[in-house]
Amino acid sequence: MTIPTFNAVGFCAHYSKQGDWAFDLALQISQLHELQLNVFHFLKDPYDPNKSWPTHLSHEQLEKIAIAEEKKLRLYYDHRAGEYLNVGFRLCYDDSWSELHRCLMIREFQLLIVGYTTHGATFTGKPIVKFADDFISPVILVGPENPKQYYMNSRAALLSYKLGISTENRTKSEKFEV
Repeated sequence: MTIPTFNAVGFCAHYSKQGDWAFDLALQISQLHELQLNVFHFLKDPYDPNKSWPTHLSHEQLEKIAIAEEKKLRLYYDHRAGEYLNVGFRLCYDDSWSELHRCLMIREFQLLIVGYTTHGATFTGKPIVKFADDFISPVILVGPENPKQYYMNSRAALLSYKLGISTENRTKSEKFEV
């Protein structure tokens, strides 16, 4: 059974156990519904707004960093995807909401899955739960305490049954620090 109007799941890469949990859910949904899984990786960490980023890099220096990061990304997630070949990778230079919105508008995903690293985490400069609630597509946060703990924005909650996601462990936002 496929999901009408869905052709891709988006996953925001994060090298953490919560990021791995989120990837596993994204992969599971992609496999179950035969959807493209697009892995987005940001050169500037969207989880850490205070992380400094060199501002005076030459184009060649930036490209060298981007190539190394993309290689790391592909090796890590190719291994985790196993035999599933319908996986794409996108290296994003911008850490903001606008980059994800642009990818949504060109139909690189219709469902976004993000690791919820810790209570009170931020994503693209705002509390992660607020990011999920404000984003215009369905968003599922996975974690922070276990791989079956989900926070779904209202658009994702409406699709949870079709996606094959149990709402048994669904967490309400008031349990998270916002």
